[in-house]
Amino acid sequence: MIGIVVPAHNEEDMLGACIASLQVAAAHPALQSEPVRIAIVLDACRDGSAAIARQAGVHTIEVDYTNVGLARHNGAGWLITQGARWLAFTDADTIVEPDWLVRQLASRADAVCGGVHLLDWATLSTELRRRYLSHRRSVTAGRHIHGANLGVSVAAYLAVGGFAPLVAHEDVRFIGTLKQHGFTIDWLHGMRVKTSSRRKARAPEGMGALLNSLEQGIS
Repeated sequence: MIGIVVPAHNEEDMLGACIASLQVAAAHPALQSEPVRIAIVLDACRDGSAAIARQAGVHTIEVDYTNVGLARHNGAGWLITQGARWLAFTDADTIVEPDWLVRQLASRADAVCGGVHLLDWATLSTELRRRYLSHRRSVTAGRHIHGANLGVSVAAYLAVGGFAPLVAHEDVRFIGTLKQHGFTIDWLHGMRVKTSSRRKARAPEGMGALLNSLEQGIS
């Protein structure tokens, strides 16, 4: 069984589209009908996220952490108890491609990391787009780590203890820990997702916060 973990904090605007894209990916014929279970971890949600997830027929876990590391870890733990062999992670404001899971499993690595494209890219100013691309090149050198687009075998996940209880950069810490323990990481540049370019940030140092920071000083 393949498990998908999606932490959500007040994501009623995007969650439905996210789940729909995951359900398409879960039905890809190349998976040969292997079961896929989706766990939405509703973290301190005060909006309609829970109703949207339940209407979509996916499993929900309600917590009150306001901590993305804990939320991811909680969802992963539940999926492991259900028999998952592989864990895929994304965010509630993200749309995955139909072959998202297929690409992960075809890698044969212990973990995979993919890139992120921004929804509504054309609405960003030319200068903000330039700054964003420059930031990506300087910080990642082509090796992107995004909680919105990564996967890992359950064996590797359990070996390193899963995600640390961090409110930000839990994804970077996790992949770093896997590398330190000698697990193989595959950087799949073709495995991309599209994530929100909104400025009202949910995570303290997430994509929205980054765009707000890069936008400072642009007239």
